This record gives sequence, C-alpha cells and structure tokens, in this order.
Amino acid sequence: MDTPTFSPGFYFSVTDVVVLVAGILGSLLLGSIVWWYGAIIGFVILHFFLFCNVFRISRSSELIWAAGFIVLAGSTIVTEMPGWIATGIGGIALSSLLVWRETRRSDYHGICWQVWNPDLPEWWESNHVPINSELSTEAKQD
Repeated sequence: MDTPTFSPGFYFSVTDVVVLVAGILGSLLLGSIVWWYGAIIGFVILHFFLFCNVFRISRSSELIWAAGFIVLAGSTIVTEMPGWIATGIGGIALSSLLVWRETRRSDYHGICWQVWNPDLPEWWESNHVPINSELSTEAKQD
C-alpha cells in the first residue's frame, strides 16, 4: 500500500468543475422558477466548494453543517420559520464556526495552512509513515 501524497492547500479537479457547472446551471434554472430553489442550490454548492476545495475541512464537520442547514431550510420550507434570511445567516455562522475550528486542528491542510498550521509537514510525517510490506503480510496472517 502506498503512502498518500502530501498536497495541502487549495485543491481543484475536473470533478469539481463538473459539480460547480451543474450546480450553477441548476441554481439558475430553478431560481428562475422559484427564487429560493436557486438560492438553496447555490448556497449548498458554494459550501461544497469552500469545504472541499478551499478549507478542506473534515467529513464530520461537513456533515454537521449539512445537518444544521437541512434543519434550518426544512423548517423554513415547512413552517416558514425561521425564514430564508435567518437560514442563510445561520448557515454562514455555522460555516464560520466550523472553518475556524478546523483551522486550529493539527491536521488542517486547506488554504493558508502555512500560517494557521505551520507544523503540518511534521504532523504529516509522523502520521503517514510508509507501510512495510512484510509487516502488512504478518498482520494479515494474525
């Protein structure tokens, strides 16, 4: 098994382009029908990009944000409370809190990692050592 490559910072792939283009088109199309359909899609796509490509936050933080946003948006759709403005503010506040928390982690590897986590290369080296194939074979036999 190969050791993962150390590649912190901003990340962008062809898949990201496809998701962003599809999300923007979907947002514009549905927003032309009902404004908040487009706003929700655009808001979620923006967060996908920020979380996965810019700040590269952990999966658990992504899921916390998604759950919080689903509760706020679902409540606004069903009961019209707290409303779209409060839902947007709540989503942004939760995003800010999660990004702030992530940048304090020893494994933070998104943008500005050199400033917020200058010890990342040392953390990486101590947590991603190459696996000795003999040890792997012995472990499988046990």
